[in-house]
Amino acid sequence: MFRFLFSRKWLGYLLVAVIFAIACLGLGLWQLSRKAEVDAAAHKVTSNYSAKPLEYAEAKAQFASLDLSKEWTPVSLTGVYDVAGQRIVRNRPLNGQPGYDVVIPLRLTNGDAVVIDRGWLPIGDKDPGRPDSVPAPPSGTVTVLARLRPGEIKLQRGAPEGQLASIELKDYAQQLNYPLMTGAYGVMFQETPSVSPVPAALSVPEFDDGTNLSYALQWFAFGLLFLVGYGYVVRQQVKLDRLELDEEALAEQQLGRSSAFQARRKTAATTQRKPTAEDEEDALLDAQGFQGGQAARQERR
Repeated sequence: MFRFLFSRKWLGYLLVAVIFAIACLGLGLWQLSRKAEVDAAAHKVTSNYSAKPLEYAEAKAQFASLDLSKEWTPVSLTGVYDVAGQRIVRNRPLNGQPGYDVVIPLRLTNGDAVVIDRGWLPIGDKDPGRPDSVPAPPSGTVTVLARLRPGEIKLQRGAPEGQLASIELKDYAQQLNYPLMTGAYGVMFQETPSVSPVPAALSVPEFDDGTNLSYALQWFAFGLLFLVGYGYVVRQQVKLDRLELDEEALAEQQLGRSSAFQARRKTAATTQRKPTAEDEEDALLDAQGFQGGQAARQERR
């Protein structure tokens, strides 16, 4: 009954079903791996974001070359802002609003210099190409609490004087006349002494893993449905084959009955003898009440 499955056509169908199912499985596993990456990033933010701030001596190696597992770790830094080295970074949205980030070097008491992102400013009303004003940082020695972030990639576009296209630390360092730590920068969340006004604090990063999980389940479902569909087609083919066999058996049975009936008719026809002239004469005598017809028949027998 299932011998048709070994035909070239049905083996081809099976191969297509298996390949499609494997592809769906691979895509589903890839979506799960993406979810795992998002979960790991969210866990890193959760664990590092609210950790106790490190002293600069403990975090100096991270400013030279950031270990991404330490991203968002708070660090306490003490030094003096270099107002002349302050820049604004273009195209920095916050809560759906376009604007700028304000970055400035902080020259530490030990002689090192690190970049601090002091926060966000909206696009100006007077000149769309820059904010209306940039709040001045505290003068003199300041203690800054900031969270570690990796430097950004260099963009293939320029920026007006006093601005940066991205926080690409090596390019930023070339604009200064002193060495700058280029492995990481800090996103400020507190400074002492405080001043007002101050750029808006940057938002806490958010992670949404719902799409990755739902996509993974959808790919698994697609692969399973394709295999189920192949099984359904096989089942329908088996039903059709059984129906054809039943119809053939019924046709053979009906043909057998018809042949037997024809044979019986033929036999009956051959056994019926056509009446002769003597039989007709005897029948006529019998009808008239004479006994001779019957006697003649007896003699002929």
